[in-house]
Amino acid sequence: MDNSDLERAVEAILFAAGEPVGAVRMAGAVGCEVEDIHAAAQRIMDRLSFARSGIRVLRLEDAYQMCSSGELAEVVSRALETRKPPKLSPSQLETLTIIAYYQPTTKAYVEQLRGVDSAYSVGALLTKKLIEEDGRLNVPGRPILYKTTPAFLRTFGLESLEDLPPIEKAAVGVREDQQLQLQDLPEPEGGS
Repeated sequence: MDNSDLERAVEAILFAAGEPVGAVRMAGAVGCEVEDIHAAAQRIMDRLSFARSGIRVLRLEDAYQMCSSGELAEVVSRALETRKPPKLSPSQLETLTIIAYYQPTTKAYVEQLRGVDSAYSVGALLTKKLIEEDGRLNVPGRPILYKTTPAFLRTFGLESLEDLPPIEKAAVGVREDQQLQLQDLPEPEGGS
Protein backbone atom coordinates (compact mmCIF):
# COMPACT_ATOMS: atom_id res chain seq x y z
CA MET A 1 0.00 0.00 0.00
CA ASP A 2 1.51 3.36 -1.00
CA ASN A 3 1.63 6.38 1.33
CA SER A 4 -1.42 8.05 -0.21
CA ASP A 5 -3.61 4.96 0.19
CA LEU A 6 -2.34 4.42 3.74
CA GLU A 7 -3.17 8.02 4.70
CA ARG A 8 -6.65 7.67 3.20
CA ALA A 9 -7.19 4.44 5.17
CA VAL A 10 -6.05 6.04 8.44
CA GLU A 11 -8.31 9.06 7.84
CA ALA A 12 -11.30 6.82 7.10
CA ILE A 13 -10.74 4.70 10.22
CA LEU A 14 -10.37 7.75 12.47
CA PHE A 15 -13.38 9.51 10.97
CA ALA A 16 -15.60 6.45 11.35
CA ALA A 17 -14.41 5.65 14.88
CA GLY A 18 -15.11 9.02 16.50
CA GLU A 19 -12.86 7.98 19.40
CA PRO A 20 -9.17 7.13 19.83
CA VAL A 21 -7.95 4.17 17.78
CA GLY A 22 -4.67 2.45 18.60
CA ALA A 23 -1.90 2.40 16.02
CA VAL A 24 -1.50 -1.37 16.54
CA ARG A 25 -5.18 -1.92 15.79
CA MET A 26 -5.01 0.20 12.61
CA ALA A 27 -1.82 -1.55 11.46
CA GLY A 28 -3.55 -4.92 11.87
CA ALA A 29 -6.60 -3.77 9.94
CA VAL A 30 -4.60 -2.20 7.11
CA GLY A 31 -1.89 -4.87 7.00
CA CYS A 32 1.19 -2.74 7.60
CA GLU A 33 3.75 -2.00 10.32
CA VAL A 34 2.89 0.17 13.33
CA GLU A 35 5.69 2.58 12.34
CA ASP A 36 3.94 3.08 8.98
CA ILE A 37 0.74 4.09 10.81
CA HIS A 38 2.66 6.58 12.97
CA ALA A 39 4.33 8.06 9.88
CA ALA A 40 1.04 8.28 7.96
CA ALA A 41 -0.74 9.89 10.91
CA GLN A 42 2.08 12.43 11.27
CA ARG A 43 1.81 13.32 7.56
CA ILE A 44 -1.97 13.77 7.96
CA MET A 45 -1.45 15.93 11.06
CA ASP A 46 1.12 18.09 9.23
CA ARG A 47 -1.08 18.44 6.14
CA LEU A 48 -4.19 19.41 8.12
CA SER A 49 -2.24 21.87 10.24
CA PHE A 50 -0.49 23.47 7.24
CA ALA A 51 -3.81 23.86 5.40
CA ARG A 52 -5.42 25.30 8.58
CA SER A 53 -8.16 22.71 8.16
CA GLY A 54 -11.18 22.62 10.42
CA ILE A 55 -10.28 19.10 11.48
CA ARG A 56 -7.22 17.76 13.23
CA VAL A 57 -5.77 14.39 14.11
CA LEU A 58 -4.51 14.16 17.68
CA ARG A 59 -1.97 11.67 18.96
CA LEU A 60 -2.88 10.26 22.36
CA GLU A 61 0.07 8.08 23.40
CA ASP A 62 -0.09 5.18 20.89
CA ALA A 63 -3.55 6.05 19.56
CA TYR A 64 -5.00 8.71 17.29
CA GLN A 65 -8.31 10.55 17.16
CA MET A 66 -9.89 12.86 14.62
CA CYS A 67 -11.47 15.99 16.08
CA SER A 68 -12.38 19.55 15.19
CA SER A 69 -9.73 22.26 15.29
CA GLY A 70 -9.41 23.89 18.70
CA GLU A 71 -9.53 27.37 17.19
CA LEU A 72 -13.04 26.61 15.93
CA ALA A 73 -14.37 25.20 19.20
CA GLU A 74 -16.68 28.15 19.85
CA VAL A 75 -18.23 27.94 16.38
CA VAL A 76 -18.69 24.18 16.66
CA SER A 77 -20.25 24.55 20.11
CA ARG A 78 -22.69 27.18 18.87
CA ALA A 79 -23.62 25.13 15.80
CA LEU A 80 -24.17 21.94 17.78
CA GLU A 81 -25.59 23.74 20.81
CA THR A 82 -23.29 21.84 23.11
CA ARG A 83 -22.67 22.98 26.63
CA LYS A 84 -19.18 23.45 27.95
CA PRO A 85 -18.07 20.59 30.15
CA PRO A 86 -18.28 21.39 33.85
CA LYS A 87 -15.15 22.89 35.28
CA LEU A 88 -13.02 21.07 37.78
CA SER A 89 -13.18 22.29 41.35
CA PRO A 90 -9.86 23.03 43.08
CA SER A 91 -10.13 19.76 45.05
CA GLN A 92 -10.85 17.77 41.87
CA LEU A 93 -7.94 19.43 40.07
CA GLU A 94 -5.62 18.68 42.99
CA THR A 95 -6.78 15.05 43.09
CA LEU A 96 -6.37 14.70 39.31
CA THR A 97 -2.87 16.16 39.50
CA ILE A 98 -1.82 13.64 42.14
CA ILE A 99 -3.25 10.73 40.13
CA ALA A 100 -1.60 11.98 36.93
CA TYR A 101 1.86 12.22 38.48
CA TYR A 102 1.77 9.20 40.79
CA GLN A 103 -0.30 6.76 38.72
CA PRO A 104 -1.33 4.12 39.19
CA THR A 105 -2.22 5.15 42.72
CA THR A 106 -4.83 4.54 45.37
CA LYS A 107 -7.40 6.88 46.88
CA ALA A 108 -5.65 6.40 50.24
CA TYR A 109 -2.38 7.73 48.77
CA VAL A 110 -4.22 10.73 47.29
CA GLU A 111 -5.77 11.39 50.70
CA GLN A 112 -2.40 11.04 52.39
CA LEU A 113 -0.88 13.68 50.11
CA ARG A 114 -3.88 16.01 50.26
CA GLY A 115 -4.55 15.52 53.95
CA VAL A 116 -8.34 15.32 53.43
CA ASP A 117 -10.96 12.78 52.34
CA SER A 118 -10.93 12.55 48.53
CA ALA A 119 -13.81 10.15 47.87
CA TYR A 120 -16.01 12.83 46.31
CA SER A 121 -13.23 14.13 44.05
CA VAL A 122 -12.26 10.64 42.89
CA GLY A 123 -15.92 9.84 42.17
CA ALA A 124 -16.38 13.07 40.22
CA LEU A 125 -13.25 12.41 38.14
CA LEU A 126 -14.49 8.87 37.39
CA THR A 127 -17.84 10.29 36.29
CA LYS A 128 -16.10 12.83 34.02
CA LYS A 129 -14.02 9.94 32.62
CA LEU A 130 -10.74 11.72 33.38
CA ILE A 131 -9.56 8.76 35.49
CA GLU A 132 -10.33 5.05 35.48
CA GLU A 133 -9.69 1.98 37.59
CA ASP A 134 -6.41 0.20 36.87
CA GLY A 135 -6.66 -3.01 38.87
CA ARG A 136 -6.01 -3.49 42.57
CA LEU A 137 -2.95 -3.14 44.75
CA ASN A 138 -1.68 -6.48 46.04
CA VAL A 139 -1.86 -5.62 49.77
CA PRO A 140 -4.44 -6.45 52.45
CA GLY A 141 -7.77 -4.87 51.56
CA ARG A 142 -6.79 -4.81 47.85
CA PRO A 143 -7.45 -1.08 47.27
CA ILE A 144 -8.36 0.09 43.77
CA LEU A 145 -5.62 1.69 41.68
CA TYR A 146 -6.48 4.71 39.53
CA LYS A 147 -4.87 6.12 36.39
CA THR A 148 -5.69 8.85 33.88
CA THR A 149 -7.58 8.17 30.65
CA PRO A 150 -7.15 9.28 27.03
CA ALA A 151 -9.90 11.84 27.80
CA PHE A 152 -7.49 13.36 30.35
CA LEU A 153 -4.82 13.72 27.66
CA ARG A 154 -7.34 15.20 25.22
CA THR A 155 -8.80 17.62 27.79
CA PHE A 156 -5.39 19.00 28.70
CA GLY A 157 -3.96 18.93 25.17
CA LEU A 158 -1.28 16.37 25.95
CA GLU A 159 0.12 13.79 23.55
CA SER A 160 1.37 11.56 26.35
CA LEU A 161 2.08 11.65 30.08
CA GLU A 162 5.69 12.63 29.30
CA ASP A 163 4.29 16.04 28.27
CA LEU A 164 3.29 16.79 31.87
CA PRO A 165 5.46 19.55 33.30
CA PRO A 166 8.07 18.29 35.75
CA ILE A 167 7.34 18.53 39.45
CA GLU A 168 9.20 17.70 42.62
CA LYS A 169 7.44 14.58 43.86
CA ALA A 170 6.62 14.35 47.54
CA ALA A 171 8.15 11.66 49.71
CA VAL A 172 5.18 10.70 51.87
CA GLY A 173 5.88 9.36 55.33
CA VAL A 174 9.66 9.78 55.16
CA ARG A 175 11.39 12.44 57.22
CA GLU A 176 14.32 14.22 55.65
CA ASP A 177 16.77 12.65 58.16
CA GLN A 178 15.51 9.19 57.04
CA GLN A 179 16.18 9.73 53.33
CA LEU A 180 19.31 8.08 52.00
CA GLN A 181 21.65 10.68 50.55
CA LEU A 182 23.99 9.85 47.69
CA GLN A 183 27.00 10.97 49.72
CA ASP A 184 26.03 8.35 52.36
CA LEU A 185 26.57 5.49 49.92
CA PRO A 186 29.86 3.55 50.17
CA GLU A 187 32.24 3.84 47.26
CA PRO A 188 32.10 0.86 44.86
CA GLU A 189 35.04 -1.50 45.13
CA GLY A 190 37.27 -2.19 42.15
CA GLY A 191 36.70 1.10 40.29
CA SER A 192 33.84 2.02 38.00
